[in-house]
Parts: sequence; structure tokens; C-alpha cells
Amino acid sequence: MMQASYTILSAQETARALPYPELVAQLGIAVAQSAAGTIVAPARQVLDYPQTGRMLSMPAVSHDIGVHKLANVMPDNPQQGRGTIQGLVTVYDAHNGLPLLILDAPTLSERRTAAVSMLGIQALWPQGPEHITLLGYGQQARAHCEAIMTLYPKAEVTLTGRSLERARAVTASLQTRFGARVQAAASVPEKTDVLISLTSSLTPVYHEPARLERLLIGVGAFTPEMAEFEAHTVLASRLYVDDLTGARKEAGDLLQADVNWDQVQGIHQVLRSPAPKDKPVFFKSVGSAAWDLAAARCALHQRQQI
Repeated sequence: MMQASYTILSAQETARALPYPELVAQLGIAVAQSAAGTIVAPARQVLDYPQTGRMLSMPAVSHDIGVHKLANVMPDNPQQGRGTIQGLVTVYDAHNGLPLLILDAPTLSERRTAAVSMLGIQALWPQGPEHITLLGYGQQARAHCEAIMTLYPKAEVTLTGRSLERARAVTASLQTRFGARVQAAASVPEKTDVLISLTSSLTPVYHEPARLERLLIGVGAFTPEMAEFEAHTVLASRLYVDDLTGARKEAGDLLQADVNWDQVQGIHQVLRSPAPKDKPVFFKSVGSAAWDLAAARCALHQRQQI
């Protein structure tokens, strides 16, 4: 009987297997396939641990591979010097079910989340950004900054948030890699043409009106109880989401604004034809196991080239 032979990648190896240019390209394919039903990704299952933390189960299958991300969200971990998110992504051959690859879940999630934002910029801001502001300074801000620097080498990045001291500390570490193109600020610079919000706030942290000259991307609010943008900003915008099914359940920015869901479009539609420019644009990313499958394809392709 044939024994399974699979590769286990560390966090660093997972990052190297997910270069942003190819990852964004794979996500573009997966977004279209998910909308067409050729990638199947049910709603994630969430189980609470008895004391603290949650286990998230997110499977997806397509014609070539299946993936299963099993991630633990443990809010007490930082007190012990551990990351909040722990877990693995297993990748299987769709024809025989044999395991092919095991990836680090936190690293994959960080990079594919940043790559979804880059896909949103590609689709909704095709002229390319000149100045991107990241509202938040956690691990996702670091991942987004790396993605921006890779894909938009002429763009400038500003980090801001409720604590200027923390924004400056993270910016200083990023400047060792990217130089003066990354700055910190106490508020959103007027010249910002793309703003990406990456907080876990329960109440809005962006209060400005929607404007034609600025693309807004919401990433951080991932439950109905959370919201990063004021309702008036959301309602004045043309609305797009990465995953309509997930957004109806989890996109707190849209749910709290009580949007008309008939007016919300999937990002796959803009990849086929340009978005109208008659209103400001808001893109909400909620995530999907289908995007994990896209990342797994990217990693497999990179491994084949070694």
C-alpha cells in the first residue's frame, strides 16, 4: 500500500512559498471560481474552548486540491509570549485524498488577507495608489506593508491609530526594511488615496465622509458586533465584498449600517468589468477558506519550482 508523502513548512518556509505577486494572481482565479461554484467553501465552524479561546474549522475543495485550515484563536497567548493565532493548513490531492502539504496557518492567513486587499486595490483602484494609510499597527499592518512595498514600489505608507506611540514603534521596525517610505502619523493624511483599516475595534475608528478620491478597505471587523467605519461612510459608498455569503453573516461594518444587500457586489464582478466611478468605493474583506485554497495552490506551485 502506498504511504502518504507530504511536506511540512515552517512559518518562514510558508512565507517564502507565498510570494505576493503569484498569491494575488491565484486569488483572482479563486474569486471567480468561488463565485461560479467550482470552489466549495462552507461557513466556518467555531467551537469555544472550556476556559478561553476558540477553534475555527475552515475546509474548501476544488477540482485539484482540498484544504482544511484548523486555527485556534487564543486571546491569552500574548501574555505568555505566544501568538494569538495558532494552527495548521493541510492540503490534499483532490483525486486520491493523499496529503500533499502542511502550512503554518497564522502565516498563510496574514499573507492571503493582505493579498485580498491588494486584489481589491487592483480591481477598484486600477490607476495604482500613491499614498496608502494603514489604520492599525498589529501583525496585519506588517503583512500589508510588505505586500504594498512589493506590489507598489512607488507608493508611500502611513501607519496611524489611537496610539501614536505604538504606530511609531511599528513604523521604526518597518523602516529598517523599507526606509522612509513608511511613516507614522497621529491622523489620516489628507493625501491618502487608499485607506485600509486593520483594527479589532467594536466601534468606528474612521469617521470621515466617503469621498471619490479615496478607496476604503475594511479588513479588521470580522464579527457582526465589530465596526471600523461610520454607517454614513458605508452608506454613501458603492459596496463590494470578497465573499457575499460570509459578508452577510460577519461584515459588521455593513450589518451595522443596515445596507441594502441588493446593492452589495462581489469583487469577482469588478475583475470582469471596471467599477463605475460615480460614487466613492468601499471594499469589505471577510475572508474565506476558498482564499486559503488559493494560497495552497500558490505554495504547491512554488514548491514544484524548487
